[in-house]
Amino acid sequence: MKFIRNIVEKAKVPFEKGGKLEKYHHLFETIDTLLFVPNQTTGQKGVQVRDAVDLKRFMMTVIIALVPALLFGMYNVGYQYYKAVGLTPASSWDLWWVGIQRVVPIIIVTYVFGLFITEFAFTVIRKHPINEGFLVSGILIPMVMPPTIPLWQVAIASVFAVTMAKEAFGGTGMNVLNVALVARAFLYFAYPGQISGDQVWVYLGNHTPVDGFSGATPLALAAQTLETGQNVVASLAAQSADYSFANLFYGLIPGAIGETSVLMILIGALILMVTGVGSWKIMVSVFGGAYGMALVLNAVGANPYMAMPPEYHLVIGGLAFGAVFMATDPVTASQTETGKWIYGLMIGILTVMIRVLNPAYPEGIMLAILFMNVFAPLVDYFVVAANKKRRLKRATV
Repeated sequence: MKFIRNIVEKAKVPFEKGGKLEKYHHLFETIDTLLFVPNQTTGQKGVQVRDAVDLKRFMMTVIIALVPALLFGMYNVGYQYYKAVGLTPASSWDLWWVGIQRVVPIIIVTYVFGLFITEFAFTVIRKHPINEGFLVSGILIPMVMPPTIPLWQVAIASVFAVTMAKEAFGGTGMNVLNVALVARAFLYFAYPGQISGDQVWVYLGNHTPVDGFSGATPLALAAQTLETGQNVVASLAAQSADYSFANLFYGLIPGAIGETSVLMILIGALILMVTGVGSWKIMVSVFGGAYGMALVLNAVGANPYMAMPPEYHLVIGGLAFGAVFMATDPVTASQTETGKWIYGLMIGILTVMIRVLNPAYPEGIMLAILFMNVFAPLVDYFVVAANKKRRLKRATV
């Protein structure tokens, strides 16, 4: 490693200030910091916080937490494929291989167009360093997509998200909206045919689905009960034995690549909470808000969807994934401790309200998080203002 370090140090000279390649300094610095721990330290005098965690390692912790859901997502893509075409896989590897072939290209396209093209271009043009924020966004974007999404749409969405949701606000740490959700929302409204509907969640290859097969997600089936009037649980059971509550929790169901398995998502949540990277208050409050709102709608019971058991709202759709990996984004979430509770509760409440009261958008978590991203600073403002008022009152007593 010392030999490589020496090579990098010699190669750095033309990229330093006054060198022939000065304008590409930040590009070189990005490669350097990916290979080695930065050699800059905080000041040697005065009170300084010193630890081994930098932004790159912070982001890598999130990626590690995403791995269980990502690997299961690849397996599930293969599982749904073989189920849809009525074939029997020779081994579990066959399922993995189908998933790898579908998911890996989406990840590669996201990084190529989001990081290596868009972010590198802004680095040269705006002369600011490349931060490690897209290391996570580059995984999150594919995980909230269906396996059938055209790669050219992934490329457009990645460029749009980095440009409009991140660089337009100044770069990493300054964005108001979650970058991955902006990519998902862009495709949802710009190309709804490729990101919604029954068959987009199941990769069929060159085959046609077997007779009687439907690729509808449990969330879509639940929304359909508004028209059929059938009990939601009964409707899910009639559609497939795979739509039992236990299997909804384990995740062998149609859905976005990384969102189906609540079990794998909770494993990631545990990693984020133990390491202190993700806020447990936001996670718990999102689930609590969704469950509480579902109980309220159960009491109203004006239609079958309102009567769906609250626990089902927690295991269908992308609520769990959004609560753990999207709502807890440290840049776009509330920063105050009390604000985190309010922020999470509102996301959970709005998610269920959007699902049940506006079936045109069955996946309410996306819109709920983006909405609360905008209001997070306002939540913190009122929390801080209330704290100041209380302290001032105590000081004048």
